[in-house]
Formats: sequence, structure tokens, C-alpha cells
Amino acid sequence: MPTTLTPADLEIQPRNIKFNDEAAPNERCWAGGDPIATAWYNALSITFPAGETFFIESVRRFEKDVPDHLGEQIKAFVKQEAFHTREHNSFNSRVKEAGYDIARMEADVQARLDQARDTHPVVQLGLTTALEHFTAIFAHSALKQPDLLAGADMNAQRMWGWHAIEEIEHKAVAFDTYRYATRDVPKFKRWMIRSLTFLNVSRNFLTGRWREALELLEQDGITGIQARWKLAWLLWGKPGLVRRVFFPWLAYFRPGFHPWQIDDRDLISDAQRRLGLT
Repeated sequence: MPTTLTPADLEIQPRNIKFNDEAAPNERCWAGGDPIATAWYNALSITFPAGETFFIESVRRFEKDVPDHLGEQIKAFVKQEAFHTREHNSFNSRVKEAGYDIARMEADVQARLDQARDTHPVVQLGLTTALEHFTAIFAHSALKQPDLLAGADMNAQRMWGWHAIEEIEHKAVAFDTYRYATRDVPKFKRWMIRSLTFLNVSRNFLTGRWREALELLEQDGITGIQARWKLAWLLWGKPGLVRRVFFPWLAYFRPGFHPWQIDDRDLISDAQRRLGLT
């Protein structure tokens, strides 16, 4: 087993919390009345059910091949991701009820993942590893700076906070599984593949969510330069959702990188108290 920095006392705790409709939007602009933030978070949520199903498939495929302790982490990872899938399916249903047409977006996400399923299982695992880093760094930012959704309904804050907590807990499961699956690949080659995969995933992830957020904004009558400027300001200006994660994103390219080089479990305990998730 390659050396891992995952804490020996790490607890990956699947929290079977059914937010159901309570955490979904009660109004069209549920993120504090801000249509721009609403569009971005809705675009993220649209990807989660199909995306996390893909994550489960790609990691669980290696469950019987890895050391026992990592196999147990995979079991917990699968449970957490299954609960996330369920809750975001519910959330997305309410997005539809609010009047948004998301059918094309859901179909596009599914088509891209079906295309990925035609690749080698280790390639699929590498894609999952890259996307899990994205979810982990956004989760870290969301818990460290809870102002990002401060204007949203508390039920929505609790659901997104719950998701972020569990993304941090299992942030290295796919990574450690990938390292084990590629343990016989020379380190430099493995680093090159990991880095190039992450570049490709980063481009596709950000351009896809940008495109979907603009499509959602168009359904709110916000189009053209106005839509692009306001969305760009949200992501790279203030509050700067993407700007805030730039250096953690960059860290993935460092040789020897491991997600637990930053132990941010203190954010979990703080968020659980703040959101009443203990």
C-alpha cells in the first residue's frame, strides 16, 4: 500500500439525514433572493445525482482489491454519496417545481458520464479522484466562509453544509484508491496522468457549470453581457467562489500532493454545531 497521509483516526460518518423538500427552494431565487447565486448552486446540484452515482461505481469497483482499512472507507464513502444523491434528487425536483427547465442539462451531464463509462476502470477512477478534489476544496471554502449562503433559508444552508462536511471527511478515499490501483506505475508517469486529467476535468467542470448557470439565468430573463458579468463577479470577484479555491486547486499539481496534507476536520465540528447537525 502506498504511503498515505489520511489520518489513522479519521471517521467517515454517513449521516442519513432526510432533508427532503424542506431543504429545497421554496421560491425561485432561494439563495437569499440572489438569482446569480441561485443559478450557480442550482447548476452544481444538477450534476450531483448522476455524478455521485458515477463516483460510487468507479470507487466501489476496487473495494475488494484494496487493503481492509481502505475497503472500509470505501463502504462509508459509498453510503455518504448515496445519501447525497437522494437529497440532491429531491432538491432538483423542487428546482423544477420553481419553474426551471433543467431536462437538457441533466441529459448532458448523463451523456458525458456515459461516455466516461466507456473508458478503462482506472481512467474512471482518475476522473473521480479529480472531481472529488473539486468538491473537497469547494466544501472547505463553504465551511470556512459560511457567508456564501448566509442569506439562504436555514434548511438549505443545513443541507449544503451537511454535504460539505461529508465531502471533507471522504476527500481522500478516491485518491488513496487511485494511488493503490496505480501503485506499479512509475511516480512521474502517475503524476503526469493525474495532472493532465485534472486539467481536463477542471476545464470541463467550470465551463459546464458556467454554461448551465447562464442557461438558468436566461430563464430568469437575465441574458447577454449582464448575465456574464454578474456571474463572473460572483465566481472571480466578490464573493469569488472560484477565486477563493484557486490555491487549493493549484496544490493538486504538486508532486507528492495528498488531500490530507491539510487537516481541516475542525471545520466539520464547527459546522455541525452551527447548523445543528451533531
